[in-house]
Amino acid sequence: MTRRVGYAAGAFDLFHIGHLNILKHAKSQCDYLIAGVVSDEMLGLTKGISPVIPLAERLEIVRSIDYVDEAVAETVPDKLDMWRELQFDVFFKGDDWRGTEKGLRLEREFAAVGVEVVYFPYTMTTSSTQLRQALAALAG
Repeated sequence: MTRRVGYAAGAFDLFHIGHLNILKHAKSQCDYLIAGVVSDEMLGLTKGISPVIPLAERLEIVRSIDYVDEAVAETVPDKLDMWRELQFDVFFKGDDWRGTEKGLRLEREFAAVGVEVVYFPYTMTTSSTQLRQALAALAG
């Protein structure tokens, strides 16, 4: 019997129910779930943001979630580089990527190495962006 390894990457900054939902859904579709926690440097490079919670703490939080079998720091911008290192079979992403240029490119690149891309519904009620805006407003 072959083990299905999944990979779910994210900032996991200001950890909220949307993050938990992605990890929970991902674990339900694989035998072993690796969570990639995007490094502070990569968040600055790819999203132009600095996380509120430092990488070491985000890794510890994600590592402590029951659905997660392993948590790793994602320190490279290319998801294929993470695949080369971890050899996962399925890549999980929020459906806000579905049909976008980035999402379609990711699907093509992963299809070439036999990795399935599975999208999950984006949790509309909570997002790190909304939490970051609320914190800024509270700070005045």
